[in-house]
Amino acid sequence: MTDLYDVRDLGLATEGKRRILWAEQDMPVLLQLRERFAKEQPLKGSRIACCLHVTAETANLVRTLKTGGAEVFLVASNPLSTQDDVAAALVKEFDIPTMAIKGEDNASYFKHLHAAIAFNPNQTMDDGCDLVSLIHKEYPELAAKISGGCEETTTGVIRLKAMAKDNALKYPVIAVNDAKTKNLFDNRYGTGQSTVDGIIRASDVLIAGKFVVVAGYGWCGRGFAVRMKGMGANVIVTEIDPIKAIEAAMDGFMVMPMSEAAKIGDVFCTLTGNKHVLRPEHYAVMKHGAIMANSGHFDIEIDIIGLEKMAKEKIPTRRFVDTYVMEDGRRLHLLAEGRLVNLGAAEGHPASVMDMSFSTQALSAEFIKNNSSKLTPKVHDVPVDIENWISTLKLKSMGITIDILTPEQVEYLAAWQEGT
Repeated sequence: MTDLYDVRDLGLATEGKRRILWAEQDMPVLLQLRERFAKEQPLKGSRIACCLHVTAETANLVRTLKTGGAEVFLVASNPLSTQDDVAAALVKEFDIPTMAIKGEDNASYFKHLHAAIAFNPNQTMDDGCDLVSLIHKEYPELAAKISGGCEETTTGVIRLKAMAKDNALKYPVIAVNDAKTKNLFDNRYGTGQSTVDGIIRASDVLIAGKFVVVAGYGWCGRGFAVRMKGMGANVIVTEIDPIKAIEAAMDGFMVMPMSEAAKIGDVFCTLTGNKHVLRPEHYAVMKHGAIMANSGHFDIEIDIIGLEKMAKEKIPTRRFVDTYVMEDGRRLHLLAEGRLVNLGAAEGHPASVMDMSFSTQALSAEFIKNNSSKLTPKVHDVPVDIENWISTLKLKSMGITIDILTPEQVEYLAAWQEGT
């Protein structure tokens, strides 16, 4: 067993192993990739520092990286997203250095990040860009030695592109989040389902008949809105992008500014990647009993400091629910401390959808290993052949076959002479 760890309780390892193996059953693409990795050892020589949500699905990713020959060090990318039994199992059952505790304070969170950096990685795998950002700010000499990294989520890609624009990014990073096999499926179906799950687990609220306000109509917002609609909610979408707003309206949702939605919403969920989407001007007009949740990566989408200043009392009313009593007696409920509700109050995405995202992560790590000398310090797309391979295997695992082009069709698509 590794001596590099900081977990809540190693006694939880047996249950964590059960959870990891249960998830593995629903990750056929990653399993097939692991079989190849075991034979070929394509990651031999790689030292990968992973800052990810420590879940059963993530455990199967880091197991695959290790099987492929990599040395791996795992820390949490969010203080509330760790599954403590999984963290224990990774240490005790799978000998993978892991530092992550559900509910860890800010000091512990950054202590773990620094430990991952002290591991002296030559690759990074990030979810939110905290690890990459810290390396660039405090360890520039290490940044120069890193061959590349992968980024899992929208918020992290936004930060990385800002770094690249400012010429601050010192090594290449593959935007795994922007892969079609990730954002079309993980974000839409994974976040859509798991966010509903987190809200219901935390609040036990009946969705049918409620006015549910969805802030942001990106892939995560789309997925969440559709699932809330399917459960009988009256869904309101707020947006800053006119094209996305039109799309939401044509998908059958009400669209309005948050200033109007705040007056009628029963349940609010932010999925934007931006800060202070819900703020004091909205709290002032919210209904008594309104529920607020966030499914964006950082806990900045809901202005919690502003909420605490307005409230005369804060009461922990349920697990993952804090009730803020306003001066006029209204009670507003905040779920999972404004952190990712799908991971803070539930178990995150189902394994089936993470199968594609984490296969993309593993193959991107292999791509970096094989192509580091050719990659420039910027944000790169996932290679198309990786996307196609993963999609093909996923269809096969689902028992689905598709058409292929005939020679005549291939010729037609490659020519311009034939017209009407």
